[in-house]
Amino acid sequence: MNQRHYDTFTRLDGFKEVLFRFAAKGWLPYHWFNKNLPSPEQLSKAELPIKLEIVSHCWNYSDFLTYQLSSLIKYDFKDVEVTHTLFYSEEDVATSKVLEFFSSQQKPRLTWNFIALPKEQLFRRAIGRNIAAKQSKADWLWFTDCDVVFHEGSLDALARELQGRQDALVYPGKMQATELLAKNDPLLQKVKQKPAVREVDMEKFSDRSFSRATGPIQIVHGDVARACGYCHDLKVYQKTMPRWSKCYDDRAFRWLINSQGVPINVPNVLFIRHAEKGRYHQGSKISLFRKSIRRIKSRLIGR
Repeated sequence: MNQRHYDTFTRLDGFKEVLFRFAAKGWLPYHWFNKNLPSPEQLSKAELPIKLEIVSHCWNYSDFLTYQLSSLIKYDFKDVEVTHTLFYSEEDVATSKVLEFFSSQQKPRLTWNFIALPKEQLFRRAIGRNIAAKQSKADWLWFTDCDVVFHEGSLDALARELQGRQDALVYPGKMQATELLAKNDPLLQKVKQKPAVREVDMEKFSDRSFSRATGPIQIVHGDVARACGYCHDLKVYQKTMPRWSKCYDDRAFRWLINSQGVPINVPNVLFIRHAEKGRYHQGSKISLFRKSIRRIKSRLIGR
């Protein structure tokens, strides 16, 4: 991958980001900022086997990533050809060790595409997603996070749902999710050992419904991704960050492609929810504050 130059986020960019957060609520027409969106009838109709690119990021989440990568090795699929694109930083040593192990795990219809970025680029998730969107050869791209697991049968079911579709954006209307897990939960502790293909404990998961294509469940038509990128023309979301940034670009992306997503039925997609955020310094004031907010939100609205 050819590295391009990325400018650094500034205070003025912070002001612009606030404006785009309001714009993404529909206050401004999306086509002012994205003139490349194909019409539905222009989108190709993919047939089986579907070429799917799963695009994920990892920073200090090697334990969750182990479950995601394990699911692609452990469970067979025949109706889909998968490329797993993972953006990471070599400064994250634990993640690098996990990737070193899984790079040697091979199977038919699965291609690993592990891409190291400077951490300042990794911290703005839209940068990696935009790189993948513009370069992808896939029929569909699933923009996800490394705490999402593709359990048995999920990807073949997805392929059948995607066959012949001309939607810009779809998402699983239901997932299987855990409650907020503490960092010492056995599910998380088990994968802190030597890297290996791991089986997830299904007893900890229950149904959870979604009303739109949120950040980790954005499944985008390949023609839309290549034409529009991921917030490609909103330069504020293509600038490097000194720390992990809040993912307001997800909302902007849905606005730019004029879709909140169409729900589809994809069984056995798992979501490992966790109280601790690996991207923040553990024990810091911001980490403790965000942990409290996540617990309150979980109790009040189930998120």
